[in-house]
Amino acid sequence: MTTTLTAGTVAVDGGHIAYDRAGTGPAAVFLHGGALDRRMWDPQLGFTDRWTVVRIDARGHGDSSTPRAPFRHYADVVAVLEALDLGPAVLVGLSMGGATALDVAITRPDLVRAVVACGAGASSAGAADLFRDPWTLARLGELAHAAATRDAERWTEAFLQVGLVGPYRAVTDVDPAVLAGCRAMIAHTLAAHVVHGGPPPQSLPDAAARAAEIAVPVLAVTGALDSPDHVRMSRELAETVPDGRLAVVERAAHLPNMEEPALFDAQVRRFLEAL
Repeated sequence: MTTTLTAGTVAVDGGHIAYDRAGTGPAAVFLHGGALDRRMWDPQLGFTDRWTVVRIDARGHGDSSTPRAPFRHYADVVAVLEALDLGPAVLVGLSMGGATALDVAITRPDLVRAVVACGAGASSAGAADLFRDPWTLARLGELAHAAATRDAERWTEAFLQVGLVGPYRAVTDVDPAVLAGCRAMIAHTLAAHVVHGGPPPQSLPDAAARAAEIAVPVLAVTGALDSPDHVRMSRELAETVPDGRLAVVERAAHLPNMEEPALFDAQVRRFLEAL
């Protein structure tokens, strides 16, 4: 079945945020991971059977504008929720998008019905606090070196290790279609945004310490093959928020929604049906 998507933009300070939407019913807003874009949620368009699915491109990604001044991802999401009159909405975010969803739940709880955060924790901690595992730290070092030398190919391969493959597999173990989709999204982000520069997003101060304030239900999802740091973040999130649950998706690493969409969707639908 083909899903007809309606695209649009919302003006924000210094630019615009692109989105698309389809379906009817209560709103489920999908927030992608870093370096990717809203296309990573193509496997979840089946949620339009019961939900108004809205997919947002974060600033500096996809069809949204390149950052030109300091900004915060969660403030951009709030702007979209208010402009489209979507709240209270379910926020489904992965990695960077998951942290953004949690930031929105902390700062604007009136706009949030529930959160699904995949491979993510609260956003305010720096890399030194979030990442401790030697494998992850080594990959982050490769990313930093590739960025410093402006080696897009090397950066892409290092990113794929952290953002898709994980520590227990080789690239050749990943579904070629998923790998190709990720490469295409990363290439667009680098060519359309990163090459032009711009400031990084600002974090929500004390987000990690404020996670216990989140009053809505939170489903923390982790891929069984993800890095130890990302698995730990999901477990800690489920244990920290008052109404937290943990779901593990087998045979997937950092992108379970793309690698194992049936398993991912089943976990998320079970959570949403209980709201």
